[in-house]
Amino acid sequence: MATPPLTPRMLTPTTLSPLGSPRAKKSTATVMPEITLEQPSSKTSKSPGSKSTKLFRRVRSAFRSLPIMSPMCKLPMGGARIHENHVHGGTRVTGTLFGYRKTRVNLAVQENPRSLPILLLELAIPTGKLLQDLGVGLVRIALECEKKPSEKTKIVDEPIWALYCNGKKSGYGVKREPTEEDLVVMQMLHAVSMGAGVLPVTSGGGGGGGGEGDLTYMRAHFERVIGSRDSETYYMMNPDGNSGPELSIFFVRV
Repeated sequence: MATPPLTPRMLTPTTLSPLGSPRAKKSTATVMPEITLEQPSSKTSKSPGSKSTKLFRRVRSAFRSLPIMSPMCKLPMGGARIHENHVHGGTRVTGTLFGYRKTRVNLAVQENPRSLPILLLELAIPTGKLLQDLGVGLVRIALECEKKPSEKTKIVDEPIWALYCNGKKSGYGVKREPTEEDLVVMQMLHAVSMGAGVLPVTSGGGGGGGGEGDLTYMRAHFERVIGSRDSETYYMMNPDGNSGPELSIFFVRV
């Protein structure tokens, strides 16, 4: 008898890493789906032990507790024009917000739902709080880092940013490489182009993932607009096409 395909309702129990991303709970009953996500056309495969990955880990550890000196959030001045649910000059990508309601939210950006993430961020905002704010109105997130002389690094390849949500300092945003468990979530959602829901985990007392509740996700089309080498913006588009973006994420070097 053929084994039925995995669906979001069949997500196995998980625990959390310190920054809130899923981490597999060791269990003899754990069944992981085969990862069939395609390599994005704009990015070649990177080894988990590559120098860039190790550099990200070292910088993240060294700077997580240090402040970024910036008196205020400076959003990029832009002329992004919205027409028929499309941003002029933008490139459409798939964005997924996911995480446990009381832990930090993750943002995965993909070329399409069936490709590997081209960008994965951990934001110091509880998942439940962000989704609640999105239900009330427009949310603007600014990720700000310091501009250095002769900067050659792409802005989305910076390892850490000061995070502002609707103008209020909210900690930091950190870029990281996808874990196996992140890829499991993306694999289970590979047939979902847009939507929201939960990936339930088994409740249980004590430690483990049971105390964290359901893993919540929201997937939508984003429009990526590159303003300059020091500014880039992602607009999450409203699927009904009758209004502007519900979520705007600004990357800026100042």
